[in-house]
Amino acid sequence: MTVLMVSGTGTEIGKTVVTSAIAAAAVASGRSVAVLKPAQTGVDATEPGDAAEAARLAGPTVTAVELARYPEPLAPDTAARRSGLPTVSPTAVAEAASRLARSHDLVLVEGAGGLLVRFDEAGHTLADAARLLDAPVLVVAPAALGTLNSTTLTAEALRARGVEALGVVIGSWPAEPDLASRCNLADLPSSAGIPLLGAIPEASGSLLPESFRKAAPSWLAPSLSGTWCPDSFLRRWPA
Repeated sequence: MTVLMVSGTGTEIGKTVVTSAIAAAAVASGRSVAVLKPAQTGVDATEPGDAAEAARLAGPTVTAVELARYPEPLAPDTAARRSGLPTVSPTAVAEAASRLARSHDLVLVEGAGGLLVRFDEAGHTLADAARLLDAPVLVVAPAALGTLNSTTLTAEALRARGVEALGVVIGSWPAEPDLASRCNLADLPSSAGIPLLGAIPEASGSLLPESFRKAAPSWLAPSLSGTWCPDSFLRRWPA
């Protein structure tokens, strides 16, 4: 794939760290990578955004691009309206990703919040940009109780829109997972109908960049340039 959309079942579940890990693994495999953040919310003009954080963790060769930035931590459409700034259309996202794809082997497009968060006045979402690009979407999900429902709903929303759900990655796998997390690990593929493609250890984003880059491939399946094996992981954490 040339363009991969990274979405999730909600906010603060590890999308940026997952995006960073995919970028790091792809760079380690010899690929050139760009990270595109269509709408960055909740940071002021002086703060680094999610795309810059992905480049910091994944390496200086990663290209980081933002299309819009809004200071309040709200859905992009709401944040744009309150700040008086223009919204971002799915066409603009698709055009930016296509431009980056002409000079990079892999373009990672990180959404804001969950899949169906509104980006503009017409109610367009990241799924609309994915459809324009004919790009698959990777779903980032939490491990804890409730994730089966939210991940399954996200996968169903993608299928209803004719967008490929590539798989699911656990955005923050706890060091001491409870029973619900261990059961969810085994049940997610059958519930959501998409494969499990990785699990990022909790607090990985706080690692030094060199350590992060070295470890990233071990958190992700081969389809994401990694070496992670779901069967081995399930045996390690039986329900």
